[in-house]
Amino acid sequence: MSFKKLFISFSLLSALSISAAVVADESKLIATAGLSQIEGAGGGGIVPWATLSGYDTQDQISVSAALSQVDLADYRLNVQAVSASFYDQIEVSLAHQRLDLKTLGGDIRMNIIGAKYKLYGDAVYSSLPQVSVAIQHKSLEDKAIANALGANDTSGTDFYLAATKVHLGAIAGYNAVWNITARASKANELGLLGFGGQNNDSYELMLEASAGVLFSRHLAVGVEYRQKPNNLGLGEDDWMDFFVTYIPSNSLSLTAAYTKLGTIAGAKDQNGLYISINGHL
Repeated sequence: MSFKKLFISFSLLSALSISAAVVADESKLIATAGLSQIEGAGGGGIVPWATLSGYDTQDQISVSAALSQVDLADYRLNVQAVSASFYDQIEVSLAHQRLDLKTLGGDIRMNIIGAKYKLYGDAVYSSLPQVSVAIQHKSLEDKAIANALGANDTSGTDFYLAATKVHLGAIAGYNAVWNITARASKANELGLLGFGGQNNDSYELMLEASAGVLFSRHLAVGVEYRQKPNNLGLGEDDWMDFFVTYIPSNSLSLTAAYTKLGTIAGAKDQNGLYISINGHL
């Protein structure tokens, strides 16, 4: 089965599952589901969190979908993602990324299948952070550029452990949230340039972090940081963004961010605008 057919089938199956379960979009505090991250997992924009992608409780199922774009000087990344969260315990996700090579022409497409399992806690109500473990398997549809740059593989798997905590009224009476993620990865630019290379072909531990303040139930502002490996010797930089998210309801969120992605495949100063729309059922 092609990834496109799998994506459609997963979306339909998730919708059918919702028809047999309690709809979850009004079951948790608004904003606690976070966003759909650019690899499809629940979390921030570039960093996955320990929280699951929906608002489901222990007897509910939720479905989320997102469209995201990162527009840079020489590249444009478009992401389509869908995920389902089951009984506040397990999340499964699918994402399709297309990197438009604006100045060179052509594009690179990659598919991502993810799964996340909540190990402990609740981001809001437990005294310790919510902790989850997850996996993301990535496979390139377009392999030529990765091979030409010296990547050792055109598919690979990331593993990560994430911890997330919301502190109610912590900063001048406003709610605050933080997340720390430790990722084992061999991915070059998320995997869009393949996995491993002449500098390294072993898993490395990369640290990722997010922090934000909710100025109301509907507005969040924050920052994210993500370490990156440099397997190809092209000077791959760490990523950072500064985001603003508007959340009119548990069913919808809109995010804009200024991204600083540094050097990508030798092209420097790849900074630009990230926008995303997320929907939840």
